[in-house]
Amino acid sequence: MLNDAGGVSISVSDDDPDEHGRARPRVRRKRRKHGLRVQAELTPRLVRFLVRYWILLVLVAAAGLLLFEASRIGRKSGPGEAEAKTKRPGGGGFGLRAVKKPSSDGNLNRLDPTTRVVGGVRERCLKLLPLEELQQLDIPVAEASSGPLKKVTYLSESSPSDFSRQQAAQTRFNLFTGNQTLDQREESFQVKDTVKVHCGFYSDGGGFKISEEDQTYLQSCKVAVATCAFGGGDDLYQPIGMTESSIKRVCYTAFWDEITLAAQEQEGHKVGEDGYVGKWRVVVVRNLPFMDQRLNGKIPKMLGHRLFPNAKYSIWVDSKSQFRRDPLGVLEAILWRSNSVLAISEHGARSSVYDEAKAVVKKNKATPEEVEVQLTQYHRDGLPEDKRFNGKKALAEASVIVREHTPLTNLFMCLWFNEVVRFTSRDQLSFPYVLWRLKVLKNIHMFPVCTRKDLVNSMGHIRKAKPLVS
Repeated sequence: MLNDAGGVSISVSDDDPDEHGRARPRVRRKRRKHGLRVQAELTPRLVRFLVRYWILLVLVAAAGLLLFEASRIGRKSGPGEAEAKTKRPGGGGFGLRAVKKPSSDGNLNRLDPTTRVVGGVRERCLKLLPLEELQQLDIPVAEASSGPLKKVTYLSESSPSDFSRQQAAQTRFNLFTGNQTLDQREESFQVKDTVKVHCGFYSDGGGFKISEEDQTYLQSCKVAVATCAFGGGDDLYQPIGMTESSIKRVCYTAFWDEITLAAQEQEGHKVGEDGYVGKWRVVVVRNLPFMDQRLNGKIPKMLGHRLFPNAKYSIWVDSKSQFRRDPLGVLEAILWRSNSVLAISEHGARSSVYDEAKAVVKKNKATPEEVEVQLTQYHRDGLPEDKRFNGKKALAEASVIVREHTPLTNLFMCLWFNEVVRFTSRDQLSFPYVLWRLKVLKNIHMFPVCTRKDLVNSMGHIRKAKPLVS
């Protein structure tokens, strides 16, 4: 019979009559007999198999149960957890609290390395020295600057009479920053044997007050790992992965304001009598100079050479991250091995400052008006749209900054801070400009994003910082 498609269709039924008109006999009884026969054959085979291999089956089941229980224990207690929960002798508590974002909770106290594929081979992003060599690592002896810049002088005024707090309401400059004119800004980029530059701490009445005891502590530091939390915004994550040698020789310093101090005390995380919370020495800052807490945070982030005047090296870590590597090992891998004086992470999403400006406005990180003012000035100064300056990627992600304190890097950080104060607090916008203008600073290590991920566990911001009340 032809079907609709033009093909032949044949139907077969067990009930069709044969040539004599009688129904065909069914074969269901035969099928049942065949099934019983197969079952009768399989049963003794199965019994013989179990008798012969029962020991092997029991061992396989036991091994599977052991692996399952081991994976459960690993999930409950991550690497480095015991170290992070160790109290410092003399009090101070743990300095940790439950992270409120479930998506980031799994990152806390992780020590597993970050890897990437290079030339078809998977390798670690941050290649640290073996533990035995890290324990014996020495800090290089300070050498005289070999660059064109020998000395940086910081402008200050003990009793300024030309700048008042009324002016601070109309501009972002204040008694802490000094009032940098456009002519002074232009002159600060001209590298000579000696450079005079605004670099915060302009006046005794400018704020950011630190106790004498804490100042003595900061002056004693030769290598520093620093973070800050102002306005009660973030918790304090204990550093992990360091050697005993680094614990003795590195200053782990957290800058808090009184709002953060009160917020942490309410959570039960009180500063011990020795000034520590876990491994962090807490320095409480009073009389912050800016209403914008993001600007206040730029002071310890960019002006570490002013806060640690005798330090040779420093590592900055944003408060949203947990530092998880040996600091001396990081200095060796990122600075000393590559003969660099400043290391910072490349931006993971964009390369152009102009593209970043669009993203900043779109994400409401700054107003379109203030971003336009900044980019208009940069365009007037001749900033190109290139995605690479001096052979380096133009855009940086500045949550981790590793640097040697040299006259040139200190100048770089001062200039960067001044741009952040003058324009927007989004330091990604001003970094490419300063890098472009300060062409003599060439030995910068722009490390890839995967290296930054190996340095820190990213936890994200816990809560919004409370602004200062005027």
